[in-house]
Amino acid sequence: MTDQIPQRRRLVTAIPGPRSRAMMARKSAAVPVGVATTMPVFADRAGGGIVVDVDGNHLIDLGSGIAVTTVGNSAERVVDAVKAQVDRFTHTCFMVTPYEGYVAVAEALNALTPGDHVKRTALFNSGAEAVENAVKIARAYTKRAGVVAFDHAYHGRTNLTMALTAKEMPYKHGFGPFAPAVHRAPLSYPFRDGDVLTGRSAAARAIAHIEAHVSPDQLAAMVIEPIQGEGGFIESALGFLPALLEWCEAHGVVFIADEVQTGFARTGAMFACEHEGLVPSLIVTAKGIAGGLPLAAVTGEAAIMDAAHSGGLGGTYGGNPLACAAALAAIETIRADDLIGRAQEIERLMKERLRQLQRLDSRIGDVRGRGAMIAVELVRPGSVDPDSASAVSIAAEARSRGVIVLTCGTDGNVLRFLPPLTMGDELLHDALDVLAEAFAVTRRG
Repeated sequence: MTDQIPQRRRLVTAIPGPRSRAMMARKSAAVPVGVATTMPVFADRAGGGIVVDVDGNHLIDLGSGIAVTTVGNSAERVVDAVKAQVDRFTHTCFMVTPYEGYVAVAEALNALTPGDHVKRTALFNSGAEAVENAVKIARAYTKRAGVVAFDHAYHGRTNLTMALTAKEMPYKHGFGPFAPAVHRAPLSYPFRDGDVLTGRSAAARAIAHIEAHVSPDQLAAMVIEPIQGEGGFIESALGFLPALLEWCEAHGVVFIADEVQTGFARTGAMFACEHEGLVPSLIVTAKGIAGGLPLAAVTGEAAIMDAAHSGGLGGTYGGNPLACAAALAAIETIRADDLIGRAQEIERLMKERLRQLQRLDSRIGDVRGRGAMIAVELVRPGSVDPDSASAVSIAAEARSRGVIVLTCGTDGNVLRFLPPLTMGDELLHDALDVLAEAFAVTRRG
């Protein structure tokens, strides 16, 4: 747990150390090349905002396992809840012998997600699985097939969610053909749109594009991330999402909000939809839902959720009892420790530091994001041309100094920061100091 691991960065070997190098050799011999890793080290323990590798290096975690350990790694309530559940039972399959934990998580999500209408929730294992089931549910409800997704979108690695995903490498290359009836629309991207498009005008452009390629009465659903994740932490201009929702409601199209990465206090609200008062037809969650255990959900209007026939939804491990116990504990931790407020504090601290850095380094074209979901987009100075080489070198330099940094963006030119909401200011400042050093070193280089 957090109090068992000192919350400070400490390097005792070069990164990677000898034990990690030996384990990486074992990985190469046992695991296919397609399963890549960001860090060249192997984890041994983790707590709070620190990951300890097998060589004893204490690394600051600005990735949270890609927005999963929102409540911190090994959060006390989560650990205690999972231990208690392990003592009772680990699995029965909810579709065979149901149990209260699944129902309790569904009740919690029905209450927490936007809107006061009657809702239902189904549980799954991963974000991609939940997105795919949301589309199934929308098709069952509307009796239509078409689905709209957006430029720069990322929705998963299954066949259907690869079709919804925009980025070719590494997610789609060589894996087709993909599921049909998927239509792509242009996104609102304020950094690249400049002052040309407001949110409403960007929505009008997207709607015109959709209507030019498919009749609305052929569309089951529109799937969109309120703030894009892998696509570059793109936050659309105000008014874009509400205009799309209005169009969907006018044409009987199910509006699916993919909050896999943005949900559970990550953006300074319980769900990113809340920033513009959106009430989606269906909302998809995963990642931060269960403190590190695999769990995902589709929550939405009861009439839509009940459209699938009996037995049409489910899966052997969906809503596993250990994951359900962890989810209830993670939700309680967010509430009891005011992690929504903490996410807002992290946003203020990070944006202030990163904008100071932006004034010193012309490669930083944009600082953006909400809560503890912050990014910098790197460009060639004096332009908006993507600078992926700088993103790669800066991230590598930070990692060598003991800070876990992730990249993203369709062009791979965005540094993304996803610290646990439990990370203290001192540790966060240290991580940002290291990041500033990485910028300086690569700028001189």
